[in-house]
Parts: sequence; structure tokens; C-alpha cells
Amino acid sequence: MSFADLNLIPELQRAVADEGYQDPTPIQAKAIPTILARRDVMACAQTGTGKTAGFTLPLLQLLAPLANTSLSPARHPTRALILVPTRELAAQVQDSVKAYGRHLPLRATVVYGGVDMNPQTKALQAGVEILVATPGRLLDHVQQKTVNLSRVEVLVLDEADRMLDMGFMPDIKRILALLPAQRQNLLFSATFSEEIKRLANQILRNPLSIEVARRNAPADLVKHQVFEVPALRKRALLAHLIRSRDIKQVLVFVRMKRDANRLARELVRDGIAATAIHSDRTQAERELALQEFKEGKATVLVATDIAARGIDIEQLPFVVNYELPYTPEDYVHRIGRTGRAGMPGEAISLMCPDETRMLADIEKLLKRQIPRETAPEVGRPPRHDGDYDRRPRHDEARDRRPRRDDHRPASSDRWQARTVPVSTVDATGFDFSKPYEPSSSATRADAPPPPLRGPARRPMAALLGGLPPRPKDKA
Repeated sequence: MSFADLNLIPELQRAVADEGYQDPTPIQAKAIPTILARRDVMACAQTGTGKTAGFTLPLLQLLAPLANTSLSPARHPTRALILVPTRELAAQVQDSVKAYGRHLPLRATVVYGGVDMNPQTKALQAGVEILVATPGRLLDHVQQKTVNLSRVEVLVLDEADRMLDMGFMPDIKRILALLPAQRQNLLFSATFSEEIKRLANQILRNPLSIEVARRNAPADLVKHQVFEVPALRKRALLAHLIRSRDIKQVLVFVRMKRDANRLARELVRDGIAATAIHSDRTQAERELALQEFKEGKATVLVATDIAARGIDIEQLPFVVNYELPYTPEDYVHRIGRTGRAGMPGEAISLMCPDETRMLADIEKLLKRQIPRETAPEVGRPPRHDGDYDRRPRHDEARDRRPRRDDHRPASSDRWQARTVPVSTVDATGFDFSKPYEPSSSATRADAPPPPLRGPARRPMAALLGGLPPRPKDKA
């Protein structure tokens, strides 16, 4: 089957030819005719099999009769809404919409958080037929009344499972309430959970379920292997694998954002070009990190599961699970970054004893056992400040504390030795080492009281009519 057999209009066939595509992938061959028939779709396919083109091409063809070159914003209402979980995926989908629709006078834009809203507002006010958005930023524009969703005809939920994992369900419900009841709904994802099924039952109407591979199955061209290694030696093993295999490009996954920063910093100190990408970094920093990785300036890109959604790198050969994910489905998404578009890839997992249960859950999901490899003996890398992999244990830190029985004086003894003068008697014969004793003259009963410091205070009786005269001083 070719794209010409899918009844695509000539403008889309030209765009597909410009991209160098010849034959559609299985998900595209099944999804495109169904979407063109105005059916709701619930599609599941492996990451990297062309899901984006699977809904973008028929979406453009459905809107092609409404395309026009008018400058009036009223002639370009928002007719298609594509919701995605992350900024990187939003930018990727927007690039696909522009590439496939280059020969059609349809307007499209993307809105996501982390950047200034003013350029997005100007684009929305000018009118767009296709809007790609993350849920949070879209609701910001709804609150500012810069977008109107009352004329949306097609709704696309891409990576819907990740949106649920990220807590976007309340936002999605608010957005659904703003859309017309009569619309076409498309739900695409690499994995389907029970929560996704419940969501599909709520928003889809008599959907056609499309699964081009076994549910939650990884790419067949990806080679899986696991190295059993203590947690304290993971970074040394990672550096050894990069150097011994002459790896030029590898995507490394960790669970926490702070661990991504630390691992990237430590790899740089070990002489390996690395950068990090996660949700706490600004959009400019994330785009710069991704650009450096794509251009080969950075060998290692350390990422979290959320930030990695939408990272599309051609011919990415290696993916390393520095830490196994808590959720088995995330493993499928991680390794989906390699082995894309028919290219082979390799997924390496570094497993410490505490992660044995996580690996068992992953193997249960995949219905296969991942082969174990013997980790080579690698030396511990040099100690750096802030190395989170090799913190001293509490007993080691306690052993380093100075003890009272050491051959050195205690802190109080050393302080006294520095502060006590050599001689305690001054030139007048006064001994400073003895306690202070007042002189005999200071203890006489008739001694005058010491002078008061500061201005004299008037008694309160002065405010009530005066004071009795003071007694005269004795001669």
C-alpha cells in the first residue's frame, strides 16, 4: 500500500513526497481511512511508528475545503484542537502540521507554558484553524479570552496516558466543557491503561480501536540488556560504556530532576560532554540542551520521563535507564526513543539490588525476560563535591569526628591555652587571676552613690502638682 492508495488529496501527497515517505506505516494505513470517514478512533501503537502523521494527514484533508487566504481572523476559526502533555511534544506536532500542510492555506500555531504569552496571543488573535496546546497554557488563554473553542470540530488527545499521569485530568475536563458536543474525537498513545479506557468511554462515541502491535510492546528492533551493578558504581559503569563502545549519542533516564542535574554535572567533570533536560529548566534552556544533543555537541542527554516525551531524534542508537522507572509503562516510552522508523537501537538498564522488583514488573508487562549482562570491573571515579552517588555512610562520618582520647587537646583546652596571658600580675601589683574584691573605701556606708548616667528622670509626682522640697545635704 502507498499513500496514493489512502485517497489523500494531491497537496498532501506532494508534502509526503517532500518528506521522503513512500509507504505508510501500519498505524497510518489503518488510522487515516478511519479518520477520513469521520469515525472516533482509539489508537495504540509503539512510539516511533508514525502516530503523528497518522492523525495529522487526515486532519489536514478534513479541513482542506475550509482553507482560504483571507486576512480576516473571522475566516480562520479554531476547528481542530490537539492536546499534548509536554512542550517538546507540542513543538514536534506543530512541526509536523507545518510540514504536511505546507501546500494548503491553513493556519496553525502552538501554545505551551514556560514562554511569553504575547506572541501566542497575537497568533491566536490573527486566527488559526489548527491549535496545538498543552492543557495548562490553553486554559491560561481561555481565562484571558484570547482563544475561542466553540467551533472545534476535531479533538485529538496525543499521549493521553502521560497527561493522566501528570495530573491533567481536571484541566482536560474543563477544556471538554468548552468544546461543542458534536465533534470527532481521536485518542492516540503508545500505551493504554485502565484509566485511559475509562477516559475513552467518557469522550469517545462508538470508537474504532486500532492496535497495530501487542499492547505496551516495545519496538522489535531494540536490543534489551540489564547490567546488575551497585548504586555506587552506576556512574563509573556508564562512563566506561560510553568510552569503551565509543558512543556518540545516548539518552540517559533518571527519575528525579535534581538527579538529572547532578549526573550531567558529574559526567562533565569526568570528561564527557553532557547536558540535562527536565521540567524545572526554562524553555530556552530545554531547547538549547536538545539542540546541543542533536548537533552532537553533547554526547549525553540526561532526562526525566516527563521531559522526554516529544524528543524525536533520528537514528538515536542508545537509551540507558540509569534508574529503572517506578511504572512499567514508562519503560516502554523510554526505549521508544530508539529503534524508530525501522532503525535498530539498544536499551541498556543499570539495575541495583533495590530495583529488582521494578525489573520484574517490566518483564511481566513485556511478557519476556530481559537478558542479564555481567558488569565489567570498573574503578571508582575521582571524588567530586556534590557527588550524590558516593556519600559517606553515617558510621563513616562518625568515625571521622575527633575523639577526646586523641593525642591532641580538646577544643576547650586549646582555647584556654591561647587566651590565658603569660603573667597575671600587672606593673601595679594587681593580680588578674584572683576574683574581684571591692576596696575598703567603696564599702563605707557614708560613701556617696555613684553618679547616674544619662539625663535625670523626673518623678511622676511632678505631673500632679509638684514635689516636696529636697532635704539639704549634710555638711
